[in-house]
Amino acid sequence: MTKQMRAAIAATLVICSASMQAQTAARTPSKTTKRVVKKKAESPLERTLRELREQMQAQQEQINELKQQLADRDARLTTATQDAQTANASATAASTQAQNALTALQSNHEEMQTLSSSVSDLKVANTGLAQTISDTKKDITTAIESPTTLHYKGITIQPVGFFAFETVYRSRAMTSDVNTPFNSTPYNGAGQAHVSELNFSGRQSRVGALFTGDTGRFKLAGYVEADFLSAGATSNENQSNSYTLRQRQIWGQAATNSGFTLTGGQMWSLVTETKTSTDNRTENLPMTIDAQYHVGFSWARQPAIRFQQRLGKFTVAGSLEQAEYIYGSATNAPTNFFIGALGTGGGLYNLTANYSNNVAPDVIVKATYDAKYGHFEVGGLARWFRDRYYPNATATPANSAGATNDTKTGGGFFANVRVPVTHYLDAGVHIMTGPGVGRYGTSTLPDITVHPDGTLATIKSQQGLISLEAHPMKKLDIFGYAGAEYAQRTTYLNSKGLLVGYGSVTSSNTGCGVESVPGGAGNGLAGASPYNPGAVANCLGATRFVAEGTAGFTYRVYTNPKYGRLQYQLQYSYLNRTAWAGVGGAPVATNNMVFTSMRYYIP
Repeated sequence: MTKQMRAAIAATLVICSASMQAQTAARTPSKTTKRVVKKKAESPLERTLRELREQMQAQQEQINELKQQLADRDARLTTATQDAQTANASATAASTQAQNALTALQSNHEEMQTLSSSVSDLKVANTGLAQTISDTKKDITTAIESPTTLHYKGITIQPVGFFAFETVYRSRAMTSDVNTPFNSTPYNGAGQAHVSELNFSGRQSRVGALFTGDTGRFKLAGYVEADFLSAGATSNENQSNSYTLRQRQIWGQAATNSGFTLTGGQMWSLVTETKTSTDNRTENLPMTIDAQYHVGFSWARQPAIRFQQRLGKFTVAGSLEQAEYIYGSATNAPTNFFIGALGTGGGLYNLTANYSNNVAPDVIVKATYDAKYGHFEVGGLARWFRDRYYPNATATPANSAGATNDTKTGGGFFANVRVPVTHYLDAGVHIMTGPGVGRYGTSTLPDITVHPDGTLATIKSQQGLISLEAHPMKKLDIFGYAGAEYAQRTTYLNSKGLLVGYGSVTSSNTGCGVESVPGGAGNGLAGASPYNPGAVANCLGATRFVAEGTAGFTYRVYTNPKYGRLQYQLQYSYLNRTAWAGVGGAPVATNNMVFTSMRYYIP
């Protein structure tokens, strides 16, 4: 029902009600008149109006109820709106809180990851620390129970050495221990060329120690090394086989942090090949048992002072070394000169050995380069030889008038190359050449001879060695060497038309191949019968060259850093000595040699 209809109905009801009230008032009797009025029957209109009023009243009640419901609904709607706003605000706050919580959760997750990573790292660090502590404890225990060095004040002492049992067999006797005098291999005219020899030896056993101290600014070192390959006046093999202790090396050293090193004392000569730079104690020696090493190998052990400077992979070095001359027997040589004398006992020299009167030390310079593909060396040597000669020594009467000193200069060039051909094979080449350098070859060929007037003349010498060293197994080394040394013929014609000097073509070699008989009184003393095999006669036999070929192996039976190394070696060498041709030809001497060695090296 519309508002207009309700208004119309309401207006009609008001008009009708007013009319009916007016009529009732007109009919009402006065108070004084009492009548009994019968209830008048309701007319249709009245009933209609009454019903309309009832309907209107019911509708009004419904309207009121609807209004109330609308009011309640509006109130609830307002409340719901407010609740919704409150809920929305709460949801917004909750969303903000959730976002904050999510951010915090993410931050916490990152922190947890970081913490987890830190914990993992800490676990690893703790594990490493535990392992480090365990290793340190083990190292300390090892250092206490099995020290690699000994300590005295601020220095460390490292013992070095080995103990050896060795044998040598030679098809031609040389009356020598495990070191071979290569230039003394007998020609067929010598009695010893027809007998062999077998010698046992423990004399190459070695003792020594390295002393080191680190001051921070520089390092100090001292080294001593000795063996028993020396014979005193009472040394023999009749019963005790006692030999004297021999000085091999004894030197002191100072090295700066800038790579400069100064070394002084007895050491390997700078001409000796090294494995690293020009460092002492890295000498690259042949693997031979023979204590004289191998023909073609250039070396010396003598007092020297050495200066070296490292420049990255390069090293330059120089040394001043003890000089000594080796004089080559000369045909038709004059006797009006001297170069030295027998040792003086009061001067602590050997009374049975010759010593030259040196005018200057030998001067050696060398440069090395260390690369991944090898070690390379090149160097030079300068030497000075002096004698005093007497021009009037042959006058009648002989006199010393005009006596004077004469000095000759010698020297040469040397080079070494050592490269790894494969992982299992190393190859090396050594050469040395020049006048007056024979002493630095292991065969000790002569440095000098003499002119007819008594002044000295240098002899040109050449030395060469080829090395092959294989390492097929960790315990096994196989080695092979081929080397030769050469001394040039050096002669001069004197006033009588005779050749004077070394290796003269007019020298007599007629008896070099004819065996001589023993001679001398038979008193059993040194050099007397029956210790006097026949020596060659009419045989100058000046050596032209000495050559040697060697093959052998080293097998390390047992190796342990705590207990040391036990090793076995076997070596076979073939030696050839050829003389300069003279009257009677050019004699040749050969020798077959077999060496064995069992050594225990201290760790």
